[in-house]
Amino acid sequence: MGQIAPSILSADFTKIAEAVQMAEDAGGDVIHIDIMDGHFVPNLTFGPQLVSSLRNKTSLPLDVHLMIDNPRSFIPLFAEAGADWISIHVEASVHLHKDITLIKENGKKAGLALNPATPLLLIEEILEELDFVLLMTVNPGWGGQEFIESCHSKISNLKKWIRDQKLQIPIEIDGGVNLSNMEELIKDGADILVAGSAVFGEKNPREALTKMKGLVRKTG
Repeated sequence: MGQIAPSILSADFTKIAEAVQMAEDAGGDVIHIDIMDGHFVPNLTFGPQLVSSLRNKTSLPLDVHLMIDNPRSFIPLFAEAGADWISIHVEASVHLHKDITLIKENGKKAGLALNPATPLLLIEEILEELDFVLLMTVNPGWGGQEFIESCHSKISNLKKWIRDQKLQIPIEIDGGVNLSNMEELIKDGADILVAGSAVFGEKNPREALTKMKGLVRKTG
């Protein structure tokens, strides 16, 4: 069955702890935290201190998505802060195997993220080492963007690739996920759906998340 990962990038920054608690109470499976440095992407968001403060606010896994240059320097900091999953970008890492190994040495689940225009072939040699793959389905940097339709085939191609190699690696989708496209994304092969504005951009975030969870159960 698919999982929903509410993204606090779209939450009210003055009430992040409350947003995380609501997400857990309403059935969220993972808390997605986008870390942006203003260099790799044109936006600046959170640091390890926020992850540390949220660690005691929820029992859900903290999914830390590093959209930053030189991720190797920050992996230990976020691991120590309480991240459970850490993903780095293929485009930002000079030594993918080294960086993935470092995440695992810190006792965390390791994922690789790819931008929409980045080909899947770039992770071919390291796919077996991964705990999950994160496919960006919008260009990274800002919440609330529309899903890039060409990413449907990318998801299904990756799912086929994983199955053909008899691997058990979940695919996480980040960008433009909403109630109208969730069912198709799950059919494409998505296992974990990051939902930002589709939850926190609604008048009633709890109701929105509950509806998404219901659709996941129905589709699964």
